[in-house]
Amino acid sequence: MSDFKHSGPRLDRMGFGGAPLGDMFAHSDDDRARETLATAWDHGIRYYDTAPHYGAGLSEQRFGSFLARRPRSEYVLSTKVGRVLEPADAPEATGPFVGGLYFKRRMDYSYDGARQAVHDSLQRLGVGYLDIVYIHDLSPDALGDAWTEHFATAMSGAAVALTEMRDQGLIHGWGLGVNTIEPCLRTLDEADPDIFLLATQYHLLNTAGADALFPRCLERDVSVVVGAPFGSGLLAGGDHYLYEKAAAEPVRIRDRMAEICAAHNVDLKAAALQFAAAHPAVDSIIPGASKPERIPQNKTLFETDIPAELWAEFKREGLLPESAHVPD
Repeated sequence: MSDFKHSGPRLDRMGFGGAPLGDMFAHSDDDRARETLATAWDHGIRYYDTAPHYGAGLSEQRFGSFLARRPRSEYVLSTKVGRVLEPADAPEATGPFVGGLYFKRRMDYSYDGARQAVHDSLQRLGVGYLDIVYIHDLSPDALGDAWTEHFATAMSGAAVALTEMRDQGLIHGWGLGVNTIEPCLRTLDEADPDIFLLATQYHLLNTAGADALFPRCLERDVSVVVGAPFGSGLLAGGDHYLYEKAAAEPVRIRDRMAEICAAHNVDLKAAALQFAAAHPAVDSIIPGASKPERIPQNKTLFETDIPAELWAEFKREGLLPESAHVPD
């Protein structure tokens, strides 16, 4: 596990991403969700990430119910602000989330909105403090051209609130949880973040995170957690990429990578997990899971020996940049 710069939560090299437990892409079962979390715990996973957005509180509720029976000092828990949940007559299906609890989401990056979101998450999770809080989806892919206006609100609002809460001990660190790089770079210029959760911008099909962001994070001693190390499913054999149906070109590249892996008797999923974790700026990766059997599979894949020649072949064929960091 790795230390965290301000007050020292420790992150597993591989944690647990909670989006699938919020009815992402498909409805999920409470008993199966509990079994999945129990399997993760039994296999030594102690970093858990969730968000109000995931099933309009469903993922947080499931994590809280499970973790209530575990000693609080033994795990690291992160959630997010940027959406405040308000009561609704029916579950609000939005984006990749097809179900959830009886709430609607209200975007709110203000000071008061962040404090309310943290308070509400503490209630759903049943804990007295949060290790990490990410400002969620403060990014052009989620907010369009209005993202810069929301960013300004967040820097004078949510970022200030989270910094105060960090100083008070209510949270231990904060940063952004986003799918693009520019908001992270701007946050480094304008605030004092501890950590970024960067999804979809660093994996076998896209190494953009390593170009400008990761060197800055290393200079500032800011941790990086990689979300969606399977590219939101494509590298695990699914048909989703960047949370949407995959286009032909990433499928073609994925299939060629899979052929090379097969020639070396390696599972492409093992290569995906290990590559995402190999960069020196990356402290943790958080693949999601909605089925208990995925946990031991991911642990085994993460520990599989991969020959250096596989990475060399990826680079020779231009599937990875020559400068890409690969596992030793």
